[in-house]
Amino acid sequence: MNDYYVKSPPINYMKIFEQSTEKTPIVFILSPGADPFSDVQKLVDVVGIGMNKFRFLALGQGMGDTAKQYIESGAMRGHWVMLQNCHLLVSWLKKLEAIIEGITKPDKNFRLWLTTAPSDRFPLGILQKSLKVVTEPPDGLGQNIKSSYTKLTDDDLNEVPNNEFKSLIYVLSFTHAVLQERKKFGKIGWNVTYDFNESDFKISFKLISLYLNKALLNNEEDLPWDTLRYLIGEAMYGGRVTDDMDRRVMNTYLREYLGNFIFDTNQSFYFSQSASDYMIPQAQNHEQFILAIDQIPLFTSPGVFGLHPNAEISYFTNTAKELWLNVLSMQTSDASAGGGINKEEYIEQVASDI
Repeated sequence: MNDYYVKSPPINYMKIFEQSTEKTPIVFILSPGADPFSDVQKLVDVVGIGMNKFRFLALGQGMGDTAKQYIESGAMRGHWVMLQNCHLLVSWLKKLEAIIEGITKPDKNFRLWLTTAPSDRFPLGILQKSLKVVTEPPDGLGQNIKSSYTKLTDDDLNEVPNNEFKSLIYVLSFTHAVLQERKKFGKIGWNVTYDFNESDFKISFKLISLYLNKALLNNEEDLPWDTLRYLIGEAMYGGRVTDDMDRRVMNTYLREYLGNFIFDTNQSFYFSQSASDYMIPQAQNHEQFILAIDQIPLFTSPGVFGLHPNAEISYFTNTAKELWLNVLSMQTSDASAGGGINKEEYIEQVASDI
């Protein structure tokens, strides 16, 4: 039909809230590098609950009683309660199920948010009555950049009153997407797998804003490129990097992407010209940026990341293997114990009897 149906939409927290009720917990099933906490915090402001009615707790040993207290008082007073990392206290989740069952008439405003890594010991009772949200990192360069931009607004893009800032934010989101996308190439992408996430992007965004505002105030001709490269490549994103070769790769990207050359009017700057032209859009507002990002090809050739075309072969092989394994694990068993008859046949038998 078209690629609209292949692209996964960014998570819309307002929609999640509208679908939930005081009796349905909202369970976030996390993937590495995802943390919905800041987005739920923003939602508190948007909905107008007020931070004084938002209780959150990271679960760990001995936290069960506090969590129980939060839920019970929250259900009475109409608070929002967020329990993070439920997978770290699996033994207590059975009690949580009983606590949720025990709440008979919760306040209309009460909401229970739970975050957990995928775990096969998570109680089915909670899962069946809850609203489930899977936070997956977007697949594809364009989707990754779009995911960064959906969390920005026009006010964010106008934080610094010159056009260079908007271009630099695009460069930052492109870099962020490239660092994320390299992960899918396994050992060819990074020697060690790193959890680069949204907080790295946000802090780097604040840094660029701070330094550009400073440069404007002092009427500086040149931006402090070395400082920006060092802080983003060695402190913010680089702070997670433990391997020397990986750090070298990251600093090479920043040298390629950050410098006065990106504003050169005589010679256009291209991130890459592998299979398509990847450049900074000439956009003035948020909407124009989103439209430009939508034009990015769905499939990105490895050349854009500076990798050899063969890198894609191992990526496709592994993805196909993973897909088949997942399909196999979901298949119903051909001969279940006891009856020696599989689920489909049993249902068919019951249906024909009726």
